[in-house]
Amino acid sequence: MNLIKRLVPVLIFLGISVTGKSCTPKEEDVTPETPLTELPFSTETEKMSIKVDTLYSSLQNPWGMTWLGDGRMLITERKGEVLIFDKDEFTGQKVQGLPAVYANGQAGLLDITVHPNYAQNGWIYISYAKPVPGGGATTIARFKLNGNAVTSFEDLIVTTPAWNGGTHYGSRIVFDKDNFLYFTNGERGSQNNAQNLGNSHGKVHRIHDDGRIPTDNPFVNTANAVPSIWTYGNRNPQGMIYDEANNRIWSVEHGPRGGDELNLIEKGNNYGWPVITYGINYNGTPITEITEKEGMEQPVKYWVPSIATCGMTMVTSDKYPAWKGNILVAALAATHIARVEMDGTRATGEEKLLQGIGRVRQVSQSPDGYIYAITEGTGLLIKLLPAA
Repeated sequence: MNLIKRLVPVLIFLGISVTGKSCTPKEEDVTPETPLTELPFSTETEKMSIKVDTLYSSLQNPWGMTWLGDGRMLITERKGEVLIFDKDEFTGQKVQGLPAVYANGQAGLLDITVHPNYAQNGWIYISYAKPVPGGGATTIARFKLNGNAVTSFEDLIVTTPAWNGGTHYGSRIVFDKDNFLYFTNGERGSQNNAQNLGNSHGKVHRIHDDGRIPTDNPFVNTANAVPSIWTYGNRNPQGMIYDEANNRIWSVEHGPRGGDELNLIEKGNNYGWPVITYGINYNGTPITEITEKEGMEQPVKYWVPSIATCGMTMVTSDKYPAWKGNILVAALAATHIARVEMDGTRATGEEKLLQGIGRVRQVSQSPDGYIYAITEGTGLLIKLLPAA
């Protein structure tokens, strides 16, 4: 299919206001049924003009995407599938031989990424909800591909305890400059987990690329603590990126009703949930009377009302000079991409891009410097092109 044939207009929702919509556990999994209309192919934003190339429109519940370096891109579907694209076109093929997943609500096959040295070692990493006695467990695994077939599959770490339910499993994966692997794990909707170092939930974790626990993790010598924990007090982080130029890790996490957060993730820090928050319970009652406490980190930015933050990327590409250094955040309930302007570790401005595009699950920058996004409800894979 040539470029002209696939310049399909982006779809937007009719007759719905999204600016005040907060994110509830059920809403994170609802696909909109509102009628659709067309949005012009070219779009003006505050800083630059872009074109939106719709590459595919039949996704169901996509979660993550990654590139293999040979023209192929992989997109995960939460029910347990990995779709194979080649040069931006769906091949009609899927990865064969993946394990069964615990597909329940927000649990299932989640993120996917390749090892920084993929060209040499061929390792592909996934986060998924593994079926275990008692329910599901956020799990990090790796495998290789022989054609479209999985080989050398191995689970690297299985979080504990098992959880019988489909709420708040995370999960994103990033590597840093030393090839340490970081992954997020949600607190399962329980206010008892995130502050408890004795379980894996409501945390960011750090492991070696083969699953070993680094000896310099902050809680390896803390009695009864899960040794992979890097940070705690995180509610449900569904977005994470590594800023290679500054050696920083950023994450976004869902608040309850209000209080979504952008956080700078640093070793051993406590991000406060549920002791401090800018959100309230879904029924309108307070969760806590305080938004700050000594020893607990403040978010770099927070959203009230919630936009339902999800995947994220940092723009480093020269193809988008006016956005360079910005963080792009996928918004589920608010159905847009939030462009957050940064000055070092301060958020200084925000623009809502492509409002009404659908429930944006992930936004990523490809190895060749283009920005892609995937949506639920509208089922889109889109590519943002700088307008000439």
